Amino acid sequence: MSLSRRLHLLLRSLTLLCLLHSSLLIADTPPTAPVQEAIQSLFPQATRIDDKQGNVPAYPVYQLNELLGYAFESTDHSSLQGFAGKPIRLLIGLDTNGVLAGVRVLGHHEPVFLHGMGEKSLLEFVEQYRQHPISTPVVVGGRKPDSSDGQSIIQFDGISKATVSVVILNETVLQSALAVARSYLEGFTSAPLATPNTELYEPLDWPQLLGRGDIQHWTVEAAEVEQILGHSLGHYPGIDPDQPFSELFLAYLNTPMTGRNLLGDDGFARLNGSLREGEQALLILSRGAYPHVPRDFIPASAPSRVVLVQNGQAIELHDLDFDNGALLDTLATPLQGVQGHIFRIKTHAAYNPAQPAQLQLNVNLQRNHLVESQLVLEHPFEPDPALFDIHHPEASATPAPVWLRMWQERWWQVALLGAALVLLSLIFTFQHRISRHSQVFHWLRAGFLLFTLVFIGFYAQGQLSVVNITTLLLAIIDGFDITVFLMDPVIFVLWCFTFASLFIWGRGLFCGWLCPFGALQEMAAWLARKLRLRQWKVSEPMHRRLQWIKYVILLLLLVSAPLSQTLAERLAEVEPFKTSITLFFIRTWPFVAYALLLLCLGLFIHKFYCRYLCPLGAGLAILGKLRLFSWLKRIDACGQPCQHCRNHCGIGAIHRDGRIDYDECIQCLECIVILHDDQQCVATISARKKAEKSQRKAGPGVLIYKG
Repeated sequence: MSLSRRLHLLLRSLTLLCLLHSSLLIADTPPTAPVQEAIQSLFPQATRIDDKQGNVPAYPVYQLNELLGYAFESTDHSSLQGFAGKPIRLLIGLDTNGVLAGVRVLGHHEPVFLHGMGEKSLLEFVEQYRQHPISTPVVVGGRKPDSSDGQSIIQFDGISKATVSVVILNETVLQSALAVARSYLEGFTSAPLATPNTELYEPLDWPQLLGRGDIQHWTVEAAEVEQILGHSLGHYPGIDPDQPFSELFLAYLNTPMTGRNLLGDDGFARLNGSLREGEQALLILSRGAYPHVPRDFIPASAPSRVVLVQNGQAIELHDLDFDNGALLDTLATPLQGVQGHIFRIKTHAAYNPAQPAQLQLNVNLQRNHLVESQLVLEHPFEPDPALFDIHHPEASATPAPVWLRMWQERWWQVALLGAALVLLSLIFTFQHRISRHSQVFHWLRAGFLLFTLVFIGFYAQGQLSVVNITTLLLAIIDGFDITVFLMDPVIFVLWCFTFASLFIWGRGLFCGWLCPFGALQEMAAWLARKLRLRQWKVSEPMHRRLQWIKYVILLLLLVSAPLSQTLAERLAEVEPFKTSITLFFIRTWPFVAYALLLLCLGLFIHKFYCRYLCPLGAGLAILGKLRLFSWLKRIDACGQPCQHCRNHCGIGAIHRDGRIDYDECIQCLECIVILHDDQQCVATISARKKAEKSQRKAGPGVLIYKG
């Protein structure tokens, strides 16, 4: 065999393998064992669960041959991402009446439920969906909104510490359920965009209707089929290759121009009485070797040989059993040897008669009991648009995005936070003026820290976390979507302000003023002073070495996040924020003990966690190196010889030579207060003493001019 021949065979083999792989990818998918178990729990009466199928994927669930409903995975229908930047994977059950059979959580990465509140509260929340009709809107927590159209609204109990997560979960459930309902359930699809013009009618006979195209004619020649099959139809019993293979006549019957002319006034009236609201009727006549239904076709069932296709969606036809035996007499057709049926197109198929469609003829030829041939033939089918009233309804109002509704609901929190951030910016901008008034400044700082802890932390749940950084990293890798970050408006505003402030003031503005856990540590230090607890002094060499721990932790988190989000979530537990701020210490004892240990260490070593362990602070310090200004004023006496600010700095961010270590400084501004306090700043005290000494030497009554 030549080399070119071998290469040709190899390419053909690879092509066949690719086609086989593709067919396996799009074939019906059986449920995995966990999914099957979850489906069985939603439908206890189920005796059969079919494979996942359809362009809108779902598992049909049966009790014997009775359809109970559909089960489906939310990730097949909704792209909403959770707070961690990953979708919440749910299994949802929906019965044939549009009522939710229940919801099961298959997987998630929501931080508040992982090693936090635990999944019990999440499972209790999703249990509220059982027996809920999807036609009734659901709101989660908060104030029940008014319904302007009089439609009833159900309010579910939310989870106070997981507002964003449960709102996203609710949207995921309803989006997925409505997508499946609109594809498989009657009553959940909109009416056709074209309705028959009931005023348009003139008497026409069969040849006239055929000539106008109101009856459409499709002839499948035997030669056409033989060309597709690659051999003669003479091999198949009962088929004459010298005669037309199949001859079909199609007519849309809902319009008076076709239905009334073909069926007569009485027949047209009976047809309309047989159709439910929104249903449509299609007449198919055929003759030849391969008619549209086989000899053993059962009336009132769905034919296997013909199907209507529109927009790539198969529309199943159901025999109306409309006096099929006497139908040809009613039609008074001049054709000989034809058989005919009227087929029902159900409402949920959303068939639009004014849009192009195709009638599909599925051919299955039996050569013998071992060999058969299959092929699919298509013919365009589009009734005359002039027979319809074409509606151009105004686009229905789509619901506001989830993130926008979150902002609207929390507008006052965002406004109050914005006012606080403006105040903080003014404090930092005019820090030298404000710090001249020591007592006022200390009260202002204490009040702002209390606001940070109570409002930003405990109430608005605005504690920034290193998890936000890893989520951003994963979003950049997987394809950035800002809506994930817009879900929590308080967190979003804080991050934007913090990011901008890094280039102006450095990391200290957030760490010293806007971090709720940092504020809690400040209060622990205040308590230690009141209790006169002795402070443990960390030597400067040890202090410099310990500072690197937080950078190592940050590196581990950033490396682990793309490899395993689960591992990154566990490593992020080095932060005590979730335990102390999010969950108010209501958590399993190891986490509570860890958070309390850090606070206790803070009683003796000022802000121990911030200085040595905080990966968020490390990340902000790295970005803070790009700051444009050094706001903390130094004078010649700082460090040479004055060490007062350095000794007074609880965070250890002032070097012996008086320089500020902006990577570690939390900008409490205490050094600026000392600088402007003539009772604390050594340079000011020294200058005052020299002036007083000069005054004494000059003697009484001599005025020393102080320029």
